[in-house]
Amino acid sequence: MANKDYYAILGVSRKAKESEIKKSYRQLARKNHPDVNPGDKSAEERFKTIQEAYDVLSDPKKRAMYDKYGFYSENFREPPAGQGRGFSDGFPNFTGMDYGESGQSSFRDVFAEFFGGGAAHSRRSGPAKGQDIEHHLNISFMESIQGLSTRMVLSRNRACSSCGGSGQDSSAGQQVCPRCQGSGQEAKSHGFMRFSSTCRQCGGTGHVGQHCKTCKGTGNTPIKETITIRIPAGVANGYRMRVPQKGNAGRNGGGPGDLYLIITVRPHDFFRREGNDILCSVPITVTEAALGAKIEVPTINGKTVLRIPPGTQSGQKFRMRGKGAPSLRGDPPGSQIVEVHVVVPKVADERSREILRELERLNPDNPRSTLN
Repeated sequence: MANKDYYAILGVSRKAKESEIKKSYRQLARKNHPDVNPGDKSAEERFKTIQEAYDVLSDPKKRAMYDKYGFYSENFREPPAGQGRGFSDGFPNFTGMDYGESGQSSFRDVFAEFFGGGAAHSRRSGPAKGQDIEHHLNISFMESIQGLSTRMVLSRNRACSSCGGSGQDSSAGQQVCPRCQGSGQEAKSHGFMRFSSTCRQCGGTGHVGQHCKTCKGTGNTPIKETITIRIPAGVANGYRMRVPQKGNAGRNGGGPGDLYLIITVRPHDFFRREGNDILCSVPITVTEAALGAKIEVPTINGKTVLRIPPGTQSGQKFRMRGKGAPSLRGDPPGSQIVEVHVVVPKVADERSREILRELERLNPDNPRSTLN
């Protein structure tokens, strides 16, 4: 676990006054601010680090703790004075540690050394589930609505048939681990601290063997498998579908991981989807809009009749319940929302012009009369 040298980050000495720290912080923050460097991820990370350093060094209590232990934590509390031998005496002699160029102690590195590796090896010694796999699947709009079965070739790892997933050659026999002498634990010390942790060489088993020749010690072998996938009706773009136990093989008897399919739905030329509702736009004539009509409208299940009432305006929307996408949760299907657009005809002859002028005389209403 690497320590951060807040003084070096702000470019000041460990004896810098508060005014020097503030001045340096303002210059660096202005230079690396995300607004000044749009799209620059590295500048954004530098700005966060500069902010973190200033937050500690600008506070006298935080700075005192950082100067003493090389880190700051809200959850850390020093023991009250007079109880026992005190913090420094109860733990390794921090004053005698190598502080390095940055001047920071390796307090956190000590705990990383004692606690960081053992847990990982302990996990590896027992059964471990295999890693999950993600695969992207591209389907059409109508396939997402109706569902489908499809076959796909999947590349994954399965447990090695030679070693059963252990990664070791059982025919070569087991030997006592030379590091822990068969105990599965190894002792560590640092100053006055003494700890026992899981052996890093045998993973806590106390025995070691030769690597399996088939899998080279990995415990698994790569395969290509053809599987059939059933995509349920109603999936939407970005839907994440889990296929159990079709991921990579586990270790030491652990089960395989899962396969996750990320569904991408190609756009449709006529339909659009919002939630479980299907949206579309349909043209109608001036006569149909004025007098009303019954028109045929495409739906995801075929054509159906939609009644257009007299006096329909362009942009008006009509809801057809139950004509939308099916629900994956078992709820009723959504609706189809039909937006109509009135298409004005091209007047190509004098007779048509006369009819329109007569219509205007019979209906003299001004649609702009309410405008100021």
